[in-house]
Amino acid sequence: MGSTDGRGHAVVQQAPGLTRTDLQRGDLSVDGREMVQSRVDIGPEAPAVRHTHPGEEIIYVLDGELRYEIDGQPPRTYRAGDVLTVPAGAAHSVRNVGGRNAAELATYVVEKGKPLLTVVE
Repeated sequence: MGSTDGRGHAVVQQAPGLTRTDLQRGDLSVDGREMVQSRVDIGPEAPAVRHTHPGEEIIYVLDGELRYEIDGQPPRTYRAGDVLTVPAGAAHSVRNVGGRNAAELATYVVEKGKPLLTVVE
């Protein structure tokens, strides 16, 4: 369930070993779009859940090693300091492959009012 950190940021445990801390959210100058910026902590035990977002996801890997599988692209491993962009609506999953906790800074540019994440079966 959701809680807050010491700074008042919303913290959501999305699955065992997978926690998202929403750092900021706000309207953009483009009608109908908003920006959500989150820190995502991914433990080695976190499941790789296929999902989509209603807009682009821009990622900066803060720590560890993460393997991304994005539809239409070959799987790729990213390490601390690497960046990637997940296209709007692309089904994707991420798995921690480094054997210790990993973290990323995720910035979403999404359609306002839509769920940030939709699980793909």
